[in-house]
Amino acid sequence: MPAGSLPPPSKKRKVKPDADLAKRLEAEITDAAMNDGSLNPLLDLLNLAQVTSDAANLSKIIYSLYRVFVVMICSDKLAPGGGDAAKQVRKWIWGRLDTYVHLLVGLLQDEEPGLRKSALDILLSLLRHLSSSLSKVSSDGRPQFHESHFKHIVRGLLICPPSPRSSPEVAYEGKLMPDVRDHFVATWLNVYDDVRWCFLREASSALSRFPAAEYPNLAANLLSLVDRLKTFPTEASELNAWWISELGEKPLVLRSQKSAAEDEDLAMSDAENDDDWRKFFDEQPKAKDIKISTDIKGRVHQLSFHQSLHSLKAHRAVFTRMWLSLLPRLSLDASVTSRSLTIRALNIMHRGILPHLTRPILVMDWISACVDTGGTVGLLALNALFILMKDYNLDYPQFYTRLYAFLDKNVLHLKHRARFFRLTELFLSSTHLPAALLASFVKRLSRLSLSAPPAAIIIIIPFTYNILKRHPALMKMIHRADVDSEPFNDTYIADEVNPNVTNAIDSSLWELLSHRNHYDAAVSTLARIFEEAFTKPGYSMEDFLDHTYGTVAPKLIIVGKQLLDTEFQRKIKKEPALATELVKDPFPLRTDPVSGTDTGVMNDNMDVISELWAFE
Repeated sequence: MPAGSLPPPSKKRKVKPDADLAKRLEAEITDAAMNDGSLNPLLDLLNLAQVTSDAANLSKIIYSLYRVFVVMICSDKLAPGGGDAAKQVRKWIWGRLDTYVHLLVGLLQDEEPGLRKSALDILLSLLRHLSSSLSKVSSDGRPQFHESHFKHIVRGLLICPPSPRSSPEVAYEGKLMPDVRDHFVATWLNVYDDVRWCFLREASSALSRFPAAEYPNLAANLLSLVDRLKTFPTEASELNAWWISELGEKPLVLRSQKSAAEDEDLAMSDAENDDDWRKFFDEQPKAKDIKISTDIKGRVHQLSFHQSLHSLKAHRAVFTRMWLSLLPRLSLDASVTSRSLTIRALNIMHRGILPHLTRPILVMDWISACVDTGGTVGLLALNALFILMKDYNLDYPQFYTRLYAFLDKNVLHLKHRARFFRLTELFLSSTHLPAALLASFVKRLSRLSLSAPPAAIIIIIPFTYNILKRHPALMKMIHRADVDSEPFNDTYIADEVNPNVTNAIDSSLWELLSHRNHYDAAVSTLARIFEEAFTKPGYSMEDFLDHTYGTVAPKLIIVGKQLLDTEFQRKIKKEPALATELVKDPFPLRTDPVSGTDTGVMNDNMDVISELWAFE
């Protein structure tokens, strides 16, 4: 087809939106692609898709365009080579394909769910055909991945441009549709290793290219996708699912890479042979316990694209880079949106992020900043910080000081109160902690229980019991013989921020004793456990963490109803007094009984309350 036969852009033929017309145009384009005919009807079909407003007809048209482009891709219309005329035709087809792809990317935000799903399916299917076609004409014979087309898909998922069918009056939000998100995650992101690797890499690039001021929802869209990532590989043998089938072939290892890997293995073996005498005491591993590593050796930055897809280190590297770029974007300011995004990231930090990072210590600064924020964010960040200390040898001397600072009146009313006590019980479970430190925690909780709701007191009492049971050095806080002999002076320094110097070990838990007279029967009964012998091995905190007003209030209503029924049914043996002796002047003023004038002097036998009724 000569380049001069193409119609100029200013002379586009007007077509009528009709499904039958789409079928006829599809047949003409297919025949032209197979017989090297004129492809001008392709422009008519694209114009038809752009002007059609009916969702059902548009769905048929975009599938017609998909079949047409697949025919041209499979017939090597987009393959490089040929003369000048062929290059002009190929350039023109690429331009029409870009127009079609931009239309599909916009339809990801369409108001019609069927169009959104169809657009995503077509975009990923085109990726497979384009990548396979690119692999066939590759000069080095390596399988290829069509990165430019995949960038359009990532742009549609993260930037979320508006649909071409949307009304200009509707405000553009740029938020990813939930059904598109779930469909992409369930069908591709959690299934295919090549799609996941490329998505993580392109997401990192998108975070650096698109500023937060112009694209405020980019971080939220990306987080909604990666926090649903449940199948990240932990072994090289798990890299076995490929959307582009050509990428499933084992990559070739160059001679230079082999020598570098051998040198690295030799250096490691030399380091291990320094203490050969220890091998005498080592137990020989069984054959079934020996795992043969199938991971590609070598440095990540020296691997080719194909080799990176088969390297577990490369997968962990792109995962780490993505999260290191995303986390600072989540906490740019103190807005409610940033706070909610940070909480979502912290909720999955310990199980979905830290185990897959190349070096988990890299997120230490961000987690420490979240701890300093306080509130719910700081509470959740403590868990990640503790994981870094316990599993990755992070040195954080002020951990228990920061944990002690979270014990305020607000922590007993938080949504994550149950999780806080689960974590605190874990943090204080070590028997090597100083008694003075533990005494500060139980004393602070006891003091907070005076103004806490019943559901929180029900958690504090067994929590304190378990700590006292685990650390007998604290038993003197509930067994002080000198309290009854002289007025008790509480030595606890409530304003001290360092839990090691609060003098709580010399105080007592009199606050918990006061709950014996609590109005809630469950609290008053539970508070009496400190008067009994500590023979119980310990309470399971899970039995008390789910108590809320929704569980306590119905019990109070039932108890109150039972008390009223009991009072109504009780037989009265003696009639109660219905009246008292009438007193002439219950509140006497400071008056002279003879003259009746105010003397200004308060008699000793007068009640002080009478002064409240003396108005000038």
